[in-house]
Amino acid sequence: MTTEEKQQRSHRDFPVWKAAMSLAETVYEISAKFPADERFGLTAQIRRSAVSIPSNIAEGAGRSGTNELGHFLGIALGSAAELETQLELADRLDLADGFQEAFDQLEDVRKQLILFRRSLKT
Repeated sequence: MTTEEKQQRSHRDFPVWKAAMSLAETVYEISAKFPADERFGLTAQIRRSAVSIPSNIAEGAGRSGTNELGHFLGIALGSAAELETQLELADRLDLADGFQEAFDQLEDVRKQLILFRRSLKT
């Protein structure tokens, strides 16, 4: 994708952004079931990580060049790894049900991020 093509597209056009937004919604639904004493702990952290993924995709898309987009996709990948760790911990602590859907969505988002980032380099 050329810089000109990227500039003509909104982050809302990227399938990975849409998938990341759905993942964030799922994470919010699951974390709403966490115990109240986790409100300022794992609940807040897991939500920040989930929101960080589509936010970084959007920020990268709003930048002026393909290299910058690739950089922010890398940050989104880091947030995805952080979210995976937090989901795993919440699941191990049995804080709620429904984690498998989030894990499946997260794996899909991660694959899309990797492929999208790779496509920018070719």
